[in-house]
Amino acid sequence: MNPGARLQAVIEILDALKATAVPADRFVREFFRARRYAGSKDRAAVAERVFTIARHRSGFAWRMQGDDSRRLVIASLLAEGLDTESAVGELFTGSQYAPAALTADERSAISAPPRAEAPLHVRGEFPPFLEPELRRAFGDDLLPEMQAMLARAPIDLRTNTLKTTRDALAAALRIEGFAIEPTPWSPWGLRLRPGAGSAKLSATALFTSGAFEFQDEAAQIAALLCGAKPGMRVLDFAAGGGGKSLALAAVMRNTGGIVAHDIDPGRLSMLSPRALRAGAAIITPSTLLPTGPFDVVLVDAPCSGTGTWRRQPEQRWRLAPDRLAELTALQDHLLDQAAAFVQPGGRLVYATCSVLPCENQDRIARFLAAHPGFAALPASETWREVVGTDPPPGMDQFFRASPLQTGTDGFFTAILQHHRWTTPNTSD
Repeated sequence: MNPGARLQAVIEILDALKATAVPADRFVREFFRARRYAGSKDRAAVAERVFTIARHRSGFAWRMQGDDSRRLVIASLLAEGLDTESAVGELFTGSQYAPAALTADERSAISAPPRAEAPLHVRGEFPPFLEPELRRAFGDDLLPEMQAMLARAPIDLRTNTLKTTRDALAAALRIEGFAIEPTPWSPWGLRLRPGAGSAKLSATALFTSGAFEFQDEAAQIAALLCGAKPGMRVLDFAAGGGGKSLALAAVMRNTGGIVAHDIDPGRLSMLSPRALRAGAAIITPSTLLPTGPFDVVLVDAPCSGTGTWRRQPEQRWRLAPDRLAELTALQDHLLDQAAAFVQPGGRLVYATCSVLPCENQDRIARFLAAHPGFAALPASETWREVVGTDPPPGMDQFFRASPLQTGTDGFFTAILQHHRWTTPNTSD
């Protein structure tokens, strides 16, 4: 593919992404599956520009005074140093496979950049309607927190302690040429720098033998905060693909039992082969409501995914107010449902990959008001009990992670204890 053809492919992908909820990385793979003529360098260049535009969409639209796909691609070229109309025009020629020639309006926008300072939501690359919520979350740190979300995320691994140790896994991966380092907080975690190649890791014998799973450090921390122990009965109430069930099976040393429940059989179908590879024998996947009670119930709730914007930058532009309202209602429903499965003295652990208070602290406040039999336990105390070290940044009453503060995805975890009590005798 020549440079113009690459740009036209980016324009076509951006146009198509507007009409689908498919993750951008998967969509790009499918796009090129039907275009075998594109070489590996072509695919990499196109994908890189698509994701650069997704990360900087608001700023690019501000620069070009419009957000159609052509203008976003033009702005990405300007950001690379093609700062004249003629330089960009050499790529927008209208010749075979290249984008159509620049319009008069596009030429005008190239030649006349905005003079005013961009609004906060443009500099921070987030939807304008989220500014009040993000201000609640981060206060005066809103802009640096959002700018930290623009970086590419590292690749985090969770050592499967049913099969190996972190030190042994790190040594084996280094022998294979991976520049791997321990994560700073999770005792299971290893980290590879961004862009170093998760596909290469998934092709290793270490992965296929179950020595590790891909899992961000914040999610590992959430699994540790469940406080699960060998012999316990645990419910992973919105299990999805089962990443946290696998982590819990390891910390429980394969003794006790874990019910991994999800209403979507498609998502849950991924768990059994993963559990077999990991040697996690105590997990029972189920789409049916389980029979309680349980010592620990984990609700890893569906959410806005605002904490994962480094990995899926297109998601920030897909979120809308009505969808956020649907999610908070679902989170309340799941918490109310899950509470019925917690035995007295047991724990209900609520987690999201969101940084928004409306999905996190607000949901816990509503739950506690509606369920006086529960009380919040300080996450920092639980961490000291379970891990035996000082807690990570952002961990006090709750665990609130962000790329700027913890170097992880954005994440939230709350631990709710079910009180033990007897019904008072009110008779005379």
